[in-house]
Amino acid sequence: MIPPAAPHACPAALPADHLRVKTGRVGVLLVNLGTPDAPTPGAVRRYLREFLSDRRVVEIPRLLWLPILHGIILRTRPAKSAHAYQQVWGPDGSPLAAITAAQARALQERLGEAVVVRHAMRYQNPAMAQELDALLEAGCERILVAPLYPQYSGATTASALDGLAAWITARRRLPALRTLPPYHDDPAAIEALHADLARQIADLAFVPEVLLLSYHGMPERTLHLGDPYHCHCRKTSRLLEAAFARSHPGLRVMTSFQSRFGRAKWLEPATDATLVELARSGTRAVAIAAPGFSADCLETLEELALRGRDDFVAAGGTQFAALACLNASQGGIDLLEALVRRELAGWIAP
Repeated sequence: MIPPAAPHACPAALPADHLRVKTGRVGVLLVNLGTPDAPTPGAVRRYLREFLSDRRVVEIPRLLWLPILHGIILRTRPAKSAHAYQQVWGPDGSPLAAITAAQARALQERLGEAVVVRHAMRYQNPAMAQELDALLEAGCERILVAPLYPQYSGATTASALDGLAAWITARRRLPALRTLPPYHDDPAAIEALHADLARQIADLAFVPEVLLLSYHGMPERTLHLGDPYHCHCRKTSRLLEAAFARSHPGLRVMTSFQSRFGRAKWLEPATDATLVELARSGTRAVAIAAPGFSADCLETLEELALRGRDDFVAAGGTQFAALACLNASQGGIDLLEALVRRELAGWIAP
């Protein structure tokens, strides 16, 4: 009879050249869209090249799109966009980058040592692959990837997951992974938005007649192809409208879509046209908010706050306010913590 094999025993001391790998930790990666590294034409060109080369973002056939991108857009748009970025660039750099970093720091404080929190951009820096590698190096064997888009879109949420998939295919050692779902109708999100917007409205020097909820636009064809983005935006608006009907019964809540680009038909009504129409029809006081953005950025600070004001005033409006996103406010971090803790259930203590 052959005796049973002895249990495997680890050596008392590992060899000096043994690879030491940290293990046992949980990571969270907050992901936002992206931003140039500087408000210069060169940096903007690099950002636009990466952003507009994404097949999720521009669904025009490559043979048609790439000559337009490289022959026209990347030759003409960077200087104009760089000027726009210069209007909002702060001492900490890009507002989107600075705010997302602040959100990660605040969430790290809330979650404590049980979790490692980092942030990344889908386009440019800090890159998703770099930050995912950093989480692995920190010993994270379980990682939650959290795209900070309340409403799902193929051009945002799905693209972030494409970035995650590209990292997965290029790595041998992989953690267990979870992703944050859209939260456009989450009661906690609606409550946080309503409370924060109501607070900002109360602080205004005037009483707005209209609260215009402006979402980033998408080509209308994406709706017909099955993208739920338009429906998610409309549901967010309906829920906020119901909340404001209770707290501000005299306030009209409207919805629009901004950032049209190119000749294709986009989701309507358009924000710039809506502001002009409101002013021309006699509305004199408007507050505008962007509940599709988790952090203020070029589209909120320049397109809405600066150009939106100019459009409204030029058409006859007199009082205009662009309200801030949740950003790293207490309400914003309360929401982020609630969403992340929910998705980390079973990985960390409640």
